[in-house]
Amino acid sequence: MQENETTQKLGKGFGYIAWILALAALTYFFTGVLERKEYPNQQLDTNQTNSYQEVILKDNQNNHYVFTGKINQVQVTFLVDTGATDVALSESLANKLNLVKGRSGIATTANGNTRVYHTNINELKIGEITLHNVDASIVTGMAADDSVLLGMSALKNLEMTHRNGELTLRQYY
Repeated sequence: MQENETTQKLGKGFGYIAWILALAALTYFFTGVLERKEYPNQQLDTNQTNSYQEVILKDNQNNHYVFTGKINQVQVTFLVDTGATDVALSESLANKLNLVKGRSGIATTANGNTRVYHTNINELKIGEITLHNVDASIVTGMAADDSVLLGMSALKNLEMTHRNGELTLRQYY
């Protein structure tokens, strides 16, 4: 009888372990699904022809275009913002990127007026699209995360086509 009790306890223990593993697997799976909905452009592919190269971005669940790119060879997260005059980044990120503060000014943002400093980005990469000497603003009131608003100082150099939840950025040679 004691051997039967031990077998039952062992069976229950394995049953609990199986449930825990199943819940962990489901959590891992659904976390990945939610992350892909919020951040669908983790890997950017560049299409190239003889006359241009292009990157196609998919919008996230909030209809925003968020993707990973590079500023001066350092990986950053961009958010496309056609309403922003310049590429805009936080002071803490600018410090990490060793960007030099230039002339100061006041900018009107969605959160009100804030102090900004002009700077210049030597190289900005979107997939294989490379832009040089891009005007940018270091925004003192911006959240200290590593997100960068990709404004018109960069986008003006690209052709943009928006259709069916996709934004195509094209750079001609």
